[in-house]
Amino acid sequence: MAAKLIDRRFHNVPGKLRVAELFFDVPVDYSKPNDGTLRLFARSVSRLNKPVEPTKEETKLPWLVYLQGGPGFGCGAPQNYGWVELALNKGYQVLFLDQRGTGLSSTITAATLARHGNAIKQAEYLKNFRADSIVRDCEAIRRFLTEDYPENQRKWSIIGQSFGGFCAVTYLSKFPEGLNEAFLCGGLPPLVNGPDPVYSRTYEKVEQRNRAYYAKFPEDVDRVKKIMRYLAENKIALSSGWLTPSRFQQFGILFGFHGGLDSLHDIVLRVWNDLEIFGSLTLPTLSVVDSNGGMDKNIIYAILHEAIYCQRQPSLWSADRLRAANPIFQIDESQPEIYFTGEMVYKDMFDSYSELKQVQETAAILANIDWPALYDEAQLAKNEVPVYAATYIDDMYVHFDLASSTAVKIKGTKQFITNTMYHDALRSRSGEVMRQLFNLRDDSID
Repeated sequence: MAAKLIDRRFHNVPGKLRVAELFFDVPVDYSKPNDGTLRLFARSVSRLNKPVEPTKEETKLPWLVYLQGGPGFGCGAPQNYGWVELALNKGYQVLFLDQRGTGLSSTITAATLARHGNAIKQAEYLKNFRADSIVRDCEAIRRFLTEDYPENQRKWSIIGQSFGGFCAVTYLSKFPEGLNEAFLCGGLPPLVNGPDPVYSRTYEKVEQRNRAYYAKFPEDVDRVKKIMRYLAENKIALSSGWLTPSRFQQFGILFGFHGGLDSLHDIVLRVWNDLEIFGSLTLPTLSVVDSNGGMDKNIIYAILHEAIYCQRQPSLWSADRLRAANPIFQIDESQPEIYFTGEMVYKDMFDSYSELKQVQETAAILANIDWPALYDEAQLAKNEVPVYAATYIDDMYVHFDLASSTAVKIKGTKQFITNTMYHDALRSRSGEVMRQLFNLRDDSID
């Protein structure tokens, strides 16, 4: 089934890009195509080129589709991605797809969910927002965009960052006939049935990053304790909810990015300085703190994050259970240091974020669902689609050991492995990452 094009408008990024803004309709549930549609948004990008002599026929360039990380995050403007120039130089045109429920693609918020009815109906609707539905959307759009291509040129390439890589492996499992090649950046998913084995390893990495943080900023040991004490004794309002000790603890998510230790230190320093001078938090500090949360603006991330690891079993609030069983992640002043957590999702987030509080019951239902399988290991074992993966030894979000285990199970996977990059390297060091991936593809490594 091809997607239905609703609107297409072109504009130029002067001196750089030719951009088309595309809107499509696709089924909410592909197993029930007549039970409603949702609107998808994408941008196609090609090189802005005005030849001296107009060509009679526009060349049909091969497609490279970008699958954003998340889940729950839309794509930015194409000109803001450093790797696009290199992709265009290689002869691709690039498609940036806002995955369903994100960006401009039928955005999921507490208010838009409420239109579907009570928590049970909302949960039923959200079952259609995992990777299996996302790759069906890709296939539907591919069929439309390549409809007038020669039959032997209708496959396309994909590049997946983080969760986008998870989607790419689902794509390899379910629709390999649509793919020429797949590039994965920090996106080799753990081939597990539930999140417990993932988080048990992830907490190990988060612990390592906490030790590195306090080794670099030993003065923050007492500062963090003072901040946590203040937050426990005072109810601090934010525009998105409440600044609780556990919400402040969640800033450890920054540890997974390049410069993350320094980013967290800047927040700690600012908050501590306010308390030292004023005994309370100023509006600029509260604004900085609130802008580093984000759960209220991307609620799919909170609601479906653990579900991305589930195959035929529920998540049962995995990260929450494992944190409760691990003393070093308790907020306790008697410990040498108070450790921050990572990208995990916890029940208390649905109390400290006002947007998430509205979908608390829906999230509880989804945490108890036996989800369908996302990956076909038998298909991956006989995979014929070339796979090129950038894998980071010190990745705090996708554990190196689990990623390496998956790479072995996908036939023909080539890896660029490094201990000099973190999870966001495609953004922070895009040129280097893409050159390494294309080196793998072009067999230029001797």
